[in-house]
Amino acid sequence: MTPAAHFESVTRKFGEFTAVDAVTLDIPQGKLTTLLGPSGCGKTTSLRMLAGYLSPTDGRITIQGKDCTRLAPEKRNLGMVFQSYALFPHMTVADNVAYGLRLRKVAKSARQKRIDEVLEMVGLAHLATSRPKQLSGGQQQRVAIARAVAIEPELLLLDEPLSNLDARLRLQMRSEIRRIQSETGLSVVLVTHDQDEALEMSDQMVLMREGSIQQQGSPLEVFPSPANRFVAEFLGYENFIPIRGGGEITVRPEHLTVQQAAAEQSGAGQLVLEASVTDVAYRGVDVLITVTAEAESDSNVRLLSNVRASDAVDVRPGDKVRVHAREQHLVNVH
Repeated sequence: MTPAAHFESVTRKFGEFTAVDAVTLDIPQGKLTTLLGPSGCGKTTSLRMLAGYLSPTDGRITIQGKDCTRLAPEKRNLGMVFQSYALFPHMTVADNVAYGLRLRKVAKSARQKRIDEVLEMVGLAHLATSRPKQLSGGQQQRVAIARAVAIEPELLLLDEPLSNLDARLRLQMRSEIRRIQSETGLSVVLVTHDQDEALEMSDQMVLMREGSIQQQGSPLEVFPSPANRFVAEFLGYENFIPIRGGGEITVRPEHLTVQQAAAEQSGAGQLVLEASVTDVAYRGVDVLITVTAEAESDSNVRLLSNVRASDAVDVRPGDKVRVHAREQHLVNVH
């Protein structure tokens, strides 16, 4: 199947600075793809090249199999939702949604039908005559999405769409965007720096650093098997243990168990380290235990264990303990 969009060795430079470095990437049809990474990694530049607001320095971009590398944004039939929503304050909700349809000279009856459809889809039909200033942040975001979806774009591009919302609304809008994508079957590209957002929403996640793709795949492929230390750290792996012969293994805090030093040794095939407790933080439902452990390489490492409060061993700073993790939870990184 032809991808919804394709980057072929795409590079973008700003003077001497390379923002995107020879990226090759497929955006699959009918899926939600996230471009994920820290500030300056190249994700927004990639999105802006896909939208047509920037041209690649080198390389080629196709949309639905058509070369769009130098095509103007208005000729790409893309829906775009910005971080700031970019609604027209003097227009009603319905008129905001109708904007792209009017530009395309859609007949009035067909236009009204489409407005009604998308406002119903985002749950705002009852606010059609309201103006943006009368809406909450989440409602404004839904209007922006409805306006982008109304034109039936070949791709829907979302640039950090949830960053201006509070934590509760962000969670709500994650599921709303997934629902809308599922109902419409649109191909969606979402830029985010939030790994939880990417893990929850993505069919495909593309993790970038310094203009290059570090790893890509479904959340179920990427999360348990980070390709390198950068990916592991970005996805919340906090324990890195040097091993003999070079290299490191990593294990997530929730997979590292603390037991009393006098307890029976764990089974074969597991990571087992002697350690001493440096801090214990009770957080209601869970307990975060920080230890200093003796690694295989004869070095001391700081490790974190995060366990449910009901399962936590009773330890205090200074106690000698043993930490262990099952083999299936250990990941080799470089």
